[in-house]
Amino acid sequence: MTSLWLADFRPPARPPLQPGLHFDNVVVGGGLTGLVTALLLAEQGAEVAVVEAMRLGCGTTGNTTGKISLLQNTRASEIRTAHSESVLRDYVDANREGQRWLLWYCVEHDIPLQRAPALTYAQTERAVPQLRAELDATRKAGLETFFVTDLEVPFPNHGAVQLDDQAQLDTIDVVAALARDLDARGVPIFEGTRVRGLHSSGNRQILETEHGDVTARTVILATGTPIFDRGGFFARLEPRRSYATAFLVPGPIPRGMYISADSPTRSLRYVPTENCELLLVGGHGHGVGRTRSAAAHADAIVRWTQRIFPGAEPVSHWSAQDYHPIGQLPYVGPLLPRQDRVLVATGFDKWGLTNAVSAAQTLAGRIIGKPPEWSRVYSTWHPRELAGAFSALTTNAAVALRLSAGWLGFGPRDALRENGVPAEGEGRIERHGLRPTAVSTVDGRTCRVSAVCPHLGGILRWNDDEKSWDCPLHGSRFTCDGRVIEGPATRPLADTDHDTEHD
Repeated sequence: MTSLWLADFRPPARPPLQPGLHFDNVVVGGGLTGLVTALLLAEQGAEVAVVEAMRLGCGTTGNTTGKISLLQNTRASEIRTAHSESVLRDYVDANREGQRWLLWYCVEHDIPLQRAPALTYAQTERAVPQLRAELDATRKAGLETFFVTDLEVPFPNHGAVQLDDQAQLDTIDVVAALARDLDARGVPIFEGTRVRGLHSSGNRQILETEHGDVTARTVILATGTPIFDRGGFFARLEPRRSYATAFLVPGPIPRGMYISADSPTRSLRYVPTENCELLLVGGHGHGVGRTRSAAAHADAIVRWTQRIFPGAEPVSHWSAQDYHPIGQLPYVGPLLPRQDRVLVATGFDKWGLTNAVSAAQTLAGRIIGKPPEWSRVYSTWHPRELAGAFSALTTNAAVALRLSAGWLGFGPRDALRENGVPAEGEGRIERHGLRPTAVSTVDGRTCRVSAVCPHLGGILRWNDDEKSWDCPLHGSRFTCDGRVIEGPATRPLADTDHDTEHD
């Protein structure tokens, strides 16, 4: 599963970290947030390096739908429900500045983009009040939105909120340009280097990686979700996966950027390529590890698209992980209160292109001593977090329930060992004594690893779409042979047996 943007991305691989290095600032994470933060710091003459666990842009940045929009589904009305109108205006101002910078950067570096209207539409009549609330919230926040009753599209709808002159692009074009920019400024970029721990020694932060230690005065965690448990951000975020498929469509493709206000979420946009235009359809999200079949969510997108656009042929399929903040606002700032030596950026809730840039501006401004005025909306520690208190209780009650249910599932009635191995593409949890074991067969290879997430002990679930082991507690994900893919976990699953090859 490779996104449309990553399919042809073949930049030169960067070397892994060499131990014993020191930098004033180390950015952990090579997505849009991390790379823009590093660039803004370098432009101010600050010493900075980037450390990426895999390859640049291969996480959420390289798996988005590529929309750069200030109309973000129903985010404005959701924020206004939980906070004041002044907070909502700050959020919109932050995203406006992030959008402005990103569009400027694309023009300056000849990065292709397409201007298009953004539309939040109602699939059913029941969602029309949500549209009205979003229209009211966005207009009060200073956006020139308006209501449209006739969308002239083939899919069912009951009107939409529209905002003109938004944009879309290939996110990896931006990643490649940022990498070239950082190279030109002499900023070291280390790939294939997973950070596994952090401790302080005097004024130095010591990052423990799989290739040795690196020290810094300031560490910036731009890793989707903070990979260190200090600050308890894993309890303030809800990890979610969503799916996307690009289609070759025989007929005309709608020209706007559409997303539904009601569930299941359906997001649409057109994608220009060298030879043709494709239709990109995304959505059908769910909590990480909290579905019986991830493949069923992905298949639902294909079935819906082929029903609405007869003859649509899937050409690329992928998924992405995002984090919903319990207080409705992203967290950008200190990992711990009043301690500016470790900073984080997380909780963009699927709107990471504008939020990533404004988060980078906030982080760089904080380090340099000139944070933007609107950056207060991104506070990591603020009394308004109480606005998300009920959501936090609900979210973490569900986590506790899944933790206990996962372990209680291994009772005396369970077989000590299943007969045979899982069929190709399948995985299951077995009980070997008191030890839950994750067993899967992928590409003819059967692997047995611990079924216990090393983060906080959740029992993993098999992802039949991506052939991965996913934790339903806080969103850590692992390959079939136990390597970390993403999430707060920093260490692989323990081996429990030797792999088996099959003909």
